[in-house]
Amino acid sequence: MANSTRVDFWFDPSCPWAWMTSRWVDEVAAHRDLDVTWHIMSLAILNENNDVSEAYRAFFPRARRYAQLVTAATELHGDSVIKPLYDALGTRIHLGQRTDVDAVIAESLEEVGLPANLIEYAPADPEGKPFEYEAELRESHSSGISLVGQDVGTPIVSVNGVAFFGPVISPAPKGEQALALWDGVVAAASYDGFFELKRSRTRDPIFS
Repeated sequence: MANSTRVDFWFDPSCPWAWMTSRWVDEVAAHRDLDVTWHIMSLAILNENNDVSEAYRAFFPRARRYAQLVTAATELHGDSVIKPLYDALGTRIHLGQRTDVDAVIAESLEEVGLPANLIEYAPADPEGKPFEYEAELRESHSSGISLVGQDVGTPIVSVNGVAFFGPVISPAPKGEQALALWDGVVAAASYDGFFELKRSRTRDPIFS
C-alpha cells in the first residue's frame, strides 16, 4: 500500500450528503489505489449544544440509534464490519427512504451476517440507560471533528492526512467525472493553506 492514497472518511449513517459522498469514494476506489478507512461520527453529538430547529432536533434520536449500532458492531466485531453495515443501513435509509428504524437495523444486521441482538445497543427507548460504548462513539466523532473544527457537518474526508468537510455533491458522479473531481480534491488537499470553497446548495440529494 506504499503508493496508495490514504483516505479517512467520517460519516453519520443518517446523513444523505455523507451517503452521496461515500458512493463517489466507492466509484473512485474502483479505479484508483485508495486505502480507505471508515469512521463513525454523529450529527446528534455535533449539535447537542447548538440552537437548532425542533424539527431537526427530533431527528437526532433516530440518527443516534444508527450511530450507536455501528459503534457497538465495530467494538464487538472489528473495523471490517463498518463499511458493509453502513452500506446495508444506507441503502435502506437513503435509497429506500425507510423510517422504520427497528426493521432497518434488523434487516441490515442480517444482510451483513451480524448478530441480531446488536439492536439492543441501539434501543428505541433507552430508559435512562447509558450507551455502553458512548466513550468510543465520542472518541471516533472527535477524531474527525478535531481535524476540521466544530462549524461543519458530515462527511469529513481526510486525504493523506489533510481533512475537510465534504465535498457535498448531488448526484454522486460516475466514471471520468468522479475521477476528475477526486483529482481536484487531492490537489486542494495537497496545499496546506487551503481551507474553504463553498456555494449554496441548489438541489436535494439525487440518489439515482
